[in-house]
Amino acid sequence: MPTPPLAGGLTGPAALRPLIDTVLTALHDGAALRGGPLPAGGPDTVTPRTRTATHPLIPDHGTGPHHALRSLVTALAAGAADPAHPHCAAHLHTPPLALAAAADLAASALNPSMDSWDQAPAASALEADLTTALAAEIYPHTPSPDAVITTGGTEANQLALLLARERHGPVQTICGANAHHSVTRAAWLLGLPEPVAVPAPTGTLDLAALDEALTELHRPLLVVATAGTTDTGEIDPLDAIADLCATHGAELHIDAAYGGPLLFSPTHRTLLHGLDRAHSVTLDLHKLGWQPASAGLLAVPERHHLAPLHHHAPYLNADDDTEAGLPDLLGRSLRTTRRPDALKIAATLQALGRTGLADLIDRTLATAHHLADLVSKNPALDLYDRPTISTVLLRPTGADDHTVATVRRTLLQRGHAVLGRAHAEGRLWLKATLLNPHTTPQDLQALLDLVTDTTTDLLTHPPATPTEPHPTPHPAEPHPTPHPAEPHPTPHPNATHPTPHPTESDTPR
Repeated sequence: MPTPPLAGGLTGPAALRPLIDTVLTALHDGAALRGGPLPAGGPDTVTPRTRTATHPLIPDHGTGPHHALRSLVTALAAGAADPAHPHCAAHLHTPPLALAAAADLAASALNPSMDSWDQAPAASALEADLTTALAAEIYPHTPSPDAVITTGGTEANQLALLLARERHGPVQTICGANAHHSVTRAAWLLGLPEPVAVPAPTGTLDLAALDEALTELHRPLLVVATAGTTDTGEIDPLDAIADLCATHGAELHIDAAYGGPLLFSPTHRTLLHGLDRAHSVTLDLHKLGWQPASAGLLAVPERHHLAPLHHHAPYLNADDDTEAGLPDLLGRSLRTTRRPDALKIAATLQALGRTGLADLIDRTLATAHHLADLVSKNPALDLYDRPTISTVLLRPTGADDHTVATVRRTLLQRGHAVLGRAHAEGRLWLKATLLNPHTTPQDLQALLDLVTDTTTDLLTHPPATPTEPHPTPHPAEPHPTPHPAEPHPTPHPNATHPTPHPTESDTPR
């Protein structure tokens, strides 16, 4: 077998072109085989089918690039939960824009490693400019805001707690019961006290309970507020929380992984009033930014706040190289090798501009409100509340939690729809997280019809066992394995409200 060609250099594009054509054909063919938002049959059907299509993964003699790409990509696409399908609406799992995916191809072909300038001369300059520009969107009134690119909200929240610990020592974190599970995990990883959770009885952090906790707990204190919860998409009262932090001498981190991009919408940015008062902000553009994962950021109001991330490795940032003017990139992440994720973000922002991105955001939020309208008008369905961002909770009228859970699993098993689950007001709800700007009113009505028809079917013909709905045949592949329950913050000892159910797992953050 001849030596395989490389992706870079002058000859790389010519080698890539026919391979890309094979991949694109396989993506199309796999989607056609799937025929819906996800494959039917559940893991008992999908896993063996995928293994049969891709076996053996390590043959004695290679099958050649086109055969390997055709078989593997077709199998993966046929077995995908496709966020580009309007009935795939469970998680903060966005359908990436084609232009962002195309930019990601260039990043893979060039393969700059963002840990030293001599591996990423232009990419390091692009990243520096992009992070400064995005930080300025969050902190428009500070002289030198900055940001670092992360793998998502989980890493960004971990960095926020790390920076607070480096400034003040073992900080006590306080968050709402609505906070993302990554806050508790970050405290555990960093050896910090377990976060104190104050109630969020209406879905947002309770201000009176926060005031009480800030009064009673010992300093240093770090409050974590949320701008876009994974369960309901609600936004904590950021300005009022910042006021309490100022009164009690606490620092504030805002997890705006979901809601942060609302800054680009003149119509909706007022929902984030007070965001610029935080000591750090998490942003995640592989959610409401339509980027391929990963595309997270942690922003700070002043560049020097990132100084604790500095690390010295003589083969990457020797002192004399730095003094000679080569940029030191090791302080831009806790990771060493990392991809140039700035490229796809920059390509999207430049291609769409502020108005184009605002249109996508406004269109998506309008779609969520239309879905809420349809639910409200349907006597067979209950609506939890009007959407704050693009998350809509609904449930069949009169159904118990077991029925709601069974409806969701049946839709998955049949390959008809991917809906999430969330607890609110002591009940289980179906969760539709709308992130597809191409979704039509007809798509939404069809989704609700699937819910109501499946409910009627289950009540009329109950499954043989409560946890194993009967699948209907459908040509396709895998259904996502449910995430295990994540650690949950410790309730504040003086809280009088019942602790809500743990936040449901969402997309990788």
